[in-house]
Amino acid sequence: MTSLRELTQVFGRIGLFSFGGPAAQIALMHRELVETRPWLTEAQFLRALSFCMMLPGPEAMQLATYSGWRLRGIPGGLIAGGLFVLPGAIVIFALAWIYAHFGGVPLVQAIFLGVKATVVVIVLQAILKVAKKALKARSDIGIAIVSFVALFFFNTPFPLLIAAAALYGALATRARPTDGQKPVLSLGRTLRILAIGGVIWAAPLALAALLGQEFLLSLGLFFSKLAVVTFGGAYSVLAYMTQEVVTGFNWLSTDQMMDALGLAETTPGPLILVTQFVGHLAGNAQGQFVLAGLMSLWVTFVPCFIWIFAGAPLIDWLEHQPRISGALHAITAAVVGVIANLSIWFAAHVFFGDITKIDTGFLSFILPQITTFQPIAAILAAFAALLLLRLKWDMVLVLAIMAVLGLGLGVANLVCPLFTGVESFMLAALSKEPPGERYDRLWQSHASRHAWTDQAGP
Repeated sequence: MTSLRELTQVFGRIGLFSFGGPAAQIALMHRELVETRPWLTEAQFLRALSFCMMLPGPEAMQLATYSGWRLRGIPGGLIAGGLFVLPGAIVIFALAWIYAHFGGVPLVQAIFLGVKATVVVIVLQAILKVAKKALKARSDIGIAIVSFVALFFFNTPFPLLIAAAALYGALATRARPTDGQKPVLSLGRTLRILAIGGVIWAAPLALAALLGQEFLLSLGLFFSKLAVVTFGGAYSVLAYMTQEVVTGFNWLSTDQMMDALGLAETTPGPLILVTQFVGHLAGNAQGQFVLAGLMSLWVTFVPCFIWIFAGAPLIDWLEHQPRISGALHAITAAVVGVIANLSIWFAAHVFFGDITKIDTGFLSFILPQITTFQPIAAILAAFAALLLLRLKWDMVLVLAIMAVLGLGLGVANLVCPLFTGVESFMLAALSKEPPGERYDRLWQSHASRHAWTDQAGP
């Protein structure tokens, strides 16, 4: 039997080096658990991965939890899943604190420009990966298109979209006869774990309610709801989360939400740690920086342990439920449209300085103002696309390079507004203002921001 000490050492190392998103994290676990150590067979690993991909939440973290559970039961699952999340959570805490205190510094904002331009490409890369896996038939493509249109043009609630996709997938799938005897379902054990896990999940929410902490209660309830509908990874719910966090609760601004996603991409562990970052920033405005981050972390990841401990013994049973598989496949197809909507929203806010919300009562969508196009952001994104999509460089390395480039441009703009002049001539083609007049106006704005009032031009 694998000792808890050895299990802790291995999963601690996996947690520290789990950069690069789910694909890289799953490959790392395969090397550690199947190739290097005979802890799981290839068949066990693949079946567990398929099961985790059907669940809401980060599949790589849940795969780690399942692996620990299979080796040493619930204690092993808690250790493996906890260590997968802990290093990234510590880094997010530090980054959120720095951002809360120094995020408004111009050079820090310049760094974020490079990061956000890269995230545009990362989200595009996610669409390509998910589409390749999910869109296998014309009906899948149709689901993805309907999903995108419903979100982008009609502002359809994300949970409703997921429920509709699941219902369609279940009804469209034909029940087929199964070979052999169906596994016996231990309903009592499953319900017992769900009940105990539900109490643990809800404990901080109940405490917040008893103490009259309305903000913490609202935060916890929102991210609890998010944890139930996070099918297809973090990208699938980011647009919904952003809409609620920015316009529904007014906890963060749009720029802060985009910076949160950019920073979450640079840390080890699952991308859904962005919820912790959002919690910290929202709590900072309420004087509850630490408590809000802990609440977000708790209600986001405790459900992941519940799904695994309650559902892992049911893997064999689920293989005999074609309608459940059909529902989950339809959800995955819908996620392609969800991520496409996110990519357009994110790119619009990175590449344009002003976004108009069109709301006719029937249609509701965003429309960027073409005259506020940001060419420097577009150039940075194009360079990031070259490194990521063409040259296949590591994502974390590209994020670091683009952050340095963004910083360099920020320093250059502080010393000499060269790029302000470049932008003025590029944008002149999009507006009626003559390039020279636009350049003079932008120079005066730049000089006044840096107290260079004795200088009228270069």
